[in-house]
Amino acid sequence: MPVRGIRGATTATANTAEAITDATEELLSELVRLNDLDPEEIAFAYFTTTPDLNAEYPAIAARRLGWLDVPLLCGHDMNVPQPNPRAVPMCIRILLLYNSPRPQSTMRFAYLRGADAIKADLDYMRGTLETGGLAR
Repeated sequence: MPVRGIRGATTATANTAEAITDATEELLSELVRLNDLDPEEIAFAYFTTTPDLNAEYPAIAARRLGWLDVPLLCGHDMNVPQPNPRAVPMCIRILLLYNSPRPQSTMRFAYLRGADAIKADLDYMRGTLETGGLAR
């Protein structure tokens, strides 16, 4: 069965265990809803946080949602300074690998809270590539 990638990002309101877990749980719930995911088919989940978030592992939110058999890993993002539009502070990102016969193009990503800036930048780049504006 093919493995598909599903991306998402959100921001925490503070560097506390509760804020990180709440934001991550909201993001995971949205990805499950958008893609009608069955946790039994999640092959792997990789979480990253910006260096300003270190009070808790975001993967704990997945465990609390019952993802007990899903391999989970956490790490830190690169410390890219602002004003880079992708340099979102207090950001939690996820890459899910999902076993699915559905095409990659049907996978829906979620960018919540302050991470909507990442989606706006991604949409801009997608539009620029489609019109031939960026060198490949």
